[in-house]
Amino acid sequence: MSAIAAQHVSKLWSTPEGLVRAVDGVSFAFEQGTLNVLLGPSGCGKSTTLRLIAGLEICDAGRILIGERDVTSLPPAARSIAMVFQSYALFPHLSVAENILFGLRVRRTPAAEREQRLSRVADLLGLAPLLSRKPSQLSGGQQQRVALGRAIIAEAPVCLMDEPLSNLDAQLRAEMRLEIRALQRKLGMTMVYVTHDQVEAMSMADRVVLLRAGRIEQNGSPVSLYERPSNTFVARFIGTPPMNLLTLAAARGGAVIAGTDGPIVADASRAGGALGIRPEHIQLAFESGVRGGVTNVEYLGGDSLVSCRVGAQSVSVRVSGSVGLSPGDAVWLRWAKGAEHYFDDDGMRVDTEPREMAATSPA
Repeated sequence: MSAIAAQHVSKLWSTPEGLVRAVDGVSFAFEQGTLNVLLGPSGCGKSTTLRLIAGLEICDAGRILIGERDVTSLPPAARSIAMVFQSYALFPHLSVAENILFGLRVRRTPAAEREQRLSRVADLLGLAPLLSRKPSQLSGGQQQRVALGRAIIAEAPVCLMDEPLSNLDAQLRAEMRLEIRALQRKLGMTMVYVTHDQVEAMSMADRVVLLRAGRIEQNGSPVSLYERPSNTFVARFIGTPPMNLLTLAAARGGAVIAGTDGPIVADASRAGGALGIRPEHIQLAFESGVRGGVTNVEYLGGDSLVSCRVGAQSVSVRVSGSVGLSPGDAVWLRWAKGAEHYFDDDGMRVDTEPREMAATSPA
């Protein structure tokens, strides 16, 4: 049974230039007890989609189902959901305990049950020593935990989170990602999490819905988006650094990287399309493979990012540790069989049996 489903949902905004489709015929289904991420660049429609699920916006077309119940026309209070906002939305004049209990007080939950739930949530989130403090006396991570506590204490089967970690520093974000994922698994709730950060999506999600301009580009597991991107947008958006996309040109015997004389890297039918290789799948070789010139080296500690020029195109290579290379040095690039991704001239994935990289550079 799907915990949440969207069926051909659309949302239109009226602007001076005309109607804009913020969400354009989106459909998906999320299974019960899973963490699902709506991912995409700014303005892609991910937060609007979340607000449509929550009932904070009204669908112009399509249906929203929660627990197989059509909630399209129901107000937020009738949808059995909890929500965590980007800004935390804590009441500054209330204590931590009062902030967490606010929703239960509004719903007139009996006092004994309120206290029982508060004790359980405070212990779960490590907030027990902080219940008497005000939000201004808390760190950013502690404030985020209070916002989580307010959502969890409602015991709703569905929790919606709108970029909840964007206000935290990098280290705290990494810690909170682990905490949220562990919490979701422990409670068995269905979570929909909005972010523009693909690291958050890849490290937390059971399912990722990648959006662009109000439409779904790919819907699948993090592994499927990384290993089998459906188009060049997905290929470039998923992965740090992003996938190299190299235009292919026809040559005698097959296709080469445009702007080079070889070696042959694909069948002739791939000419005009693009060859995709992830930076971590490329190896630096000595006088065999595709020749390039080093343009920059970034030492990152555990690995190095080497930028190369191949023909007129840029290629990123991620290698372990430090490398003794400088801008202007010549290098040869190789990759293993199976590392290639092919895309047609419209940017769509072309599935084909990958060929092994030529062993030597042209004479």
